[in-house]
Amino acid sequence: MATVANLSRAWAIQRRVIGALFIRELLTRFGRHNIGFLWLFVEPMMFTVGVTILWTAFKSTHGSNIPITAFAVSGYSSVLLWRNMPSRCILAIQPNLSLMYHRYVKVIDIFLARLLVEGGGATLSFIILTLFFSYMGWMSLPEDVLKVAFGWFMLAWFGCSFAIFVGCLAEETELVEKLWHPISYFLLPVSGAAYIVDALPPAFQKVVLILPLVHGVELVREGFFGSHIRAHYDMGYLATINAVLTFMALVMLRRVGAKVVPE
Repeated sequence: MATVANLSRAWAIQRRVIGALFIRELLTRFGRHNIGFLWLFVEPMMFTVGVTILWTAFKSTHGSNIPITAFAVSGYSSVLLWRNMPSRCILAIQPNLSLMYHRYVKVIDIFLARLLVEGGGATLSFIILTLFFSYMGWMSLPEDVLKVAFGWFMLAWFGCSFAIFVGCLAEETELVEKLWHPISYFLLPVSGAAYIVDALPPAFQKVVLILPLVHGVELVREGFFGSHIRAHYDMGYLATINAVLTFMALVMLRRVGAKVVPE
């Protein structure tokens, strides 16, 4: 019983710490002026809407006959979910070193607060855009909401574990900060946001399915379009990659946490 009580107390403290850091991150990043924290989801919404308008204006093709609006929302919203997370975790410790004087504040709390801001903003944006465009008649609601939710969760898990790993690695070498931006630009077009796997030649399908992100995007798309597309994914493969990344991230967290010296 004592162990359960200690775990419950530790969890309560952890929630309060992350909650306080979450609010601090919102205020630091978005401030109290203009629309304030609403930028949390307005920012990713603007990107997705911009891509949708451009694709529609130029009659871009994506290898299928599904509506371009639904295709852009499901694809580029998923990109924003995982792509911004590492950027927010890289060099996240240095600006928060003063907070490390508090005994309950750990490196993982700083990372989790930032990841909640990014993940929450992308998720809210995704939901609002889906409901708004459906109301406007530009796209239909998902055929299978559970598949969309599960695919979204798997992409978020990948983004969080990868972001923590990269964030810790950035504390070891400055090269990570320099290399991440070109790598992220390379991953954007091949991550599955701009194409349907089934529209690619079989040889290319095998290549792109090596990327774990593609499996998550394909499941989200199957949840949206159901029988209109033939999705290619292996959630066991994505789960394995996520589990390995999580383990590596936790190992790096322990190493970095031991080296952090509060200022």
